[in-house]
Amino acid sequence: MDFTATMSASEKLQAQTAVDAFNKTLTVNGRKASNELGKDDFLKILIAQLSNQDPTSPLENTEFIAQMAQFSSLEQMTNMSQSFEKMSSFINSSEAQSMLGKTVEIDLGDTNVKGTVEAATRGQNPQVLVNGMYYNMDQIRSVYGY
Repeated sequence: MDFTATMSASEKLQAQTAVDAFNKTLTVNGRKASNELGKDDFLKILIAQLSNQDPTSPLENTEFIAQMAQFSSLEQMTNMSQSFEKMSSFINSSEAQSMLGKTVEIDLGDTNVKGTVEAATRGQNPQVLVNGMYYNMDQIRSVYGY
């Protein structure tokens, strides 16, 4: 018995669409697809430039040093940005925790809610628990120490 699997053009298109959709959800080496150049991309470009340079007119030392300085600067800015995000998260969490036991007034746009902060969450966008409901820190209008 001969089994041959053939797919129609519409089945092939449907399968290709499903594969493409799945591939878009995958990350490559732990990185998501992005329209921005990162430090890995910069290094790849530099290596390609060095590999494909004209042997009769090689890259000058000053140009090479300038590009390496740009790469180093990019890496340091990336590291600083990550550190600032962590610090911001810590400060926001500390602020939320400092509200515990204090009376606050929450601005809900058309109305205000007043109550005691019973709990606080941590993270980049911490929230406080007042009267059984969680509110974002930017909704706090006033803080009372009593």
